[in-house]
Amino acid sequence: MNTISWIGVYPALLTPFKANDEVDYEVFEKNLNAQLEAGVDGVIVAGSLGEASTLSTAEKFEILKFAIKAVDGKVPVILNIAEPTTKEALVLAKGAEEIGAAGLMLLPPMRYKADDRETLTYMTSVAKSTSLPIMVYNNPVDYGIFINLEMFEELAKYPNVQAVKESTRDISNITRMKNRFGDRFKILCGVDPLAFESLAAGADGWVAGLVDAFPEETVTIYQLVKAGEYQAALDIYRWFLPLLELDIHPKLVQYIKLAAAATGIGTEYVRAPRLVLEGEEHTRISKVISDALAVRPALPDWKSKNVLA
Repeated sequence: MNTISWIGVYPALLTPFKANDEVDYEVFEKNLNAQLEAGVDGVIVAGSLGEASTLSTAEKFEILKFAIKAVDGKVPVILNIAEPTTKEALVLAKGAEEIGAAGLMLLPPMRYKADDRETLTYMTSVAKSTSLPIMVYNNPVDYGIFINLEMFEELAKYPNVQAVKESTRDISNITRMKNRFGDRFKILCGVDPLAFESLAAGADGWVAGLVDAFPEETVTIYQLVKAGEYQAALDIYRWFLPLLELDIHPKLVQYIKLAAAATGIGTEYVRAPRLVLEGEEHTRISKVISDALAVRPALPDWKSKNVLA
């Protein structure tokens, strides 16, 4: 079985497009390099921020291949699985393993609100079909399905189900998971505006969104919290929060792409039915971004021993 630490910062990468709706691999590589330079611990492709719902299976595999080649072994590359059918989820899992993905992020079934038994059958079918490590995505707010502690008891029987993207919006759920399962599952915050609180509560990592525009700030906050430098982390986090809140809007893709364009590592193009922002909305979100950039903080050198001592 492949190994992933599931510790640290894992960007949910954007899928950049050209004006003609093709994937813009030049911009994708530019953003990916910015993530690596900032010190991320892995990358996730074809997630919600990667506009998975509008990508074909072939495109997902091509993006995965490109990312694996570009990363060149520096960090694990993880493919998201968010499919409406178990059959298609198994196709993605098999293809990801053949292509060389390091692991999978697994959502419950899309488009149908499966009950607990159906959700578990879907997820365990994927787990049994692959040797790849799996991070389960628990997001009842956006996807309508809550994976409760009893369901995790069943998932714990599968050694390759190793981590949870915790997006319930309930910080205390981290403690419930730790109390019930100890270190059986690594827990990664999946909600940007709750990242500091989640990490302080014991989350092992952060599946981040605004990292796509601000990789250095994201990694620095994570490293400072884990080093116990809470005030230094909190100072940056308070500056970051208006930007992080862009992650919890239905148009998070457009908002974060606008931010990535503003920092020079992305473009605004999205794939229909999403449309590029315009009018008052474009002005309002641009102001959130420009206001933050105007007072962007100087970052401590967390790699320095005296900072993390």
